[in-house]
Amino acid sequence: MRHRSLLILTSVLTTGALTLTACGSRDDKGGSDNNADGGGITVVIGVDAPLTGSLSALGQGIKNSVDLAAKTANKNKEVPGVTFKVEALDDQAVPASGQANATKLVGNKDVLGVVGPLNSGVSQQMQGVFAAAKLAQVSPANTNPALSQGDNWGKGEFKRPFPTYFRTAATDVVQGKFAAQYLFKDAGKKKVFVVDDKQTYGAGLAAIFSDEFKRLGGQVVDTDHVTVKETDFSSTADKVKASGADSVYFGGQYPEGGLLSDQIKKTGAKIPVMGGDGIYDPAFISASAEANDGDLATSIGYPVEKLDTAKKFIADYNAGGYKDPYAAYGGYSYDAGWAVIQAVKAVVQGNGGKLPADARAKVTEALGKVSFDGVTGKVSFDEFGDTTNKQLTVYKVEGGKWIDVKSDTFNQ
Repeated sequence: MRHRSLLILTSVLTTGALTLTACGSRDDKGGSDNNADGGGITVVIGVDAPLTGSLSALGQGIKNSVDLAAKTANKNKEVPGVTFKVEALDDQAVPASGQANATKLVGNKDVLGVVGPLNSGVSQQMQGVFAAAKLAQVSPANTNPALSQGDNWGKGEFKRPFPTYFRTAATDVVQGKFAAQYLFKDAGKKKVFVVDDKQTYGAGLAAIFSDEFKRLGGQVVDTDHVTVKETDFSSTADKVKASGADSVYFGGQYPEGGLLSDQIKKTGAKIPVMGGDGIYDPAFISASAEANDGDLATSIGYPVEKLDTAKKFIADYNAGGYKDPYAAYGGYSYDAGWAVIQAVKAVVQGNGGKLPADARAKVTEALGKVSFDGVTGKVSFDEFGDTTNKQLTVYKVEGGKWIDVKSDTFNQ
C-alpha cells in the first residue's frame, strides 16, 4: 500500500477514516533510516472500527482512545527513538469491509499492531489475514469465545485458533453467565423470553445466557429472532406479551435493542429488557419512545468514571478536543493501544534500540508477556490471548440514564 520509507507527514480525514503516516522505517537489517530531518523509527498502530453508521458512537470512542494512547506515548517518550502514529479504518460493522481493512493494514509495513474491531463477526473475517502476516490485533470489545478458544470451546475443547489475537474485553462466557445470575438471583426473574439478532455476537451471548439461566432453575418460555437494520419488531413484541414472561433477554446491539424494548412496552408488557454490552449505550434509551426505566445491561469492567486508575485518562481525553465521547470501550481501547506500545517497547529495548527485521512476530510474542496497570485495571493476557481482568457491571435505566447497580469480579 505504501512505500517502506516515507519522508512526508500527511493527515487525511475522509469519510470518517483517519490516516496518519510519517517518516522513518526499518532497513533490511532491522534498523531505522535516520534521515536529515530528525528521522527516527515510526510505528503505526492500526485501528479498525465502525466510524460511520449506526454503531459509530462506539467506533469513534475506540479510535480516539487509541489516538490518545499514541499521543501520550510520544509526549512522554515512552519508547525512546520511536514515534507512534495511528491509521484508523472504517469497517461500518460489516465483515467484508473488516477483511479488506485487515489486508490494507497488513500492506503498510509500518503497522506493528492493530486495535479492533468492535464486532466479533467482523473479527472472524480479519483474524486469518493478520495471522498470515504475523500482525497482532488487540480487540477492546470482541466477546465471542470462539475467537480465542476455538469453535469447540462449548464442549470443553479449548484451542487457540490464531496466536496473533488478543483482547482486553471479557468473553461472553463470563458476561452471559453474569447476566443470568443477576436476572435470576438479584432481580428475581424466573420466566424469560430470549431474543437475538442472528449475528455472531448476539446469538452467542443469548445462548450462553439461556444455558446459565436454565441451570439456575429459571425457565426460557420462548425464543425469537430479529433482523439487523429492520425497525418493525411488533410480531416479536406480541409473542413476548402472550408468553407471560416476566423479563426479556436480548442478544444484539442497541439500535435494534432500543426499538425492541419500545415495542414490547407498547403492547402493555411492562417487563424489563436485558442485554449485554452491545446495548449499553445512551442510544438504546433514546431509541425508545416509551419510558424504559428498569431495562438492564451488562458491560465489561467497572464503570470507568469510578475507577481511580481512569482519572488521568478521562482528564486527558476531555482535554484532547475529541468531539465524540470515549463511550463504552474507551478505557479498554486505550489499554489495548498501550499494550501494543509496551510490546513495541520491549522489542526495541531487546534489540539495541532498533526494530528487528521480524518486528511483527516479535511484537506478537511480547504482547503475550505484557503486564501493566492500565485505565481499566491490571492488563495482561492468558494463554488464549484473553484478558485476565474478569470484572463486570450491571447497569439499569433510571430516569432516562444508565446507572450502575452491581459490579463484581466473575469467577467461573
